[in-house]
Amino acid sequence: MASITIRNLDNQIKEQLRIAAAHNGHSMETEARLILGQALASLNQARGLGSRIRNRFSASGGVELDLPSRQERATTGRT
Repeated sequence: MASITIRNLDNQIKEQLRIAAAHNGHSMETEARLILGQALASLNQARGLGSRIRNRFSASGGVELDLPSRQERATTGRT
């Protein structure tokens, strides 16, 4: 397994990580590993703009639109 070292971590972030780890019953290392894994997994799920938009708004249930048939001519406002 690979290892990384994070230097110059902001003290506030380190404290938040320590508190989250304690709250979840994990070591700081395990908590950081879980956070990184979750962040990267969510990036892999939504690669394109369309996928990201769908993921963001899917909880609202979506919208049903009445689409015109292909036979109807679209009006563009030009004469």
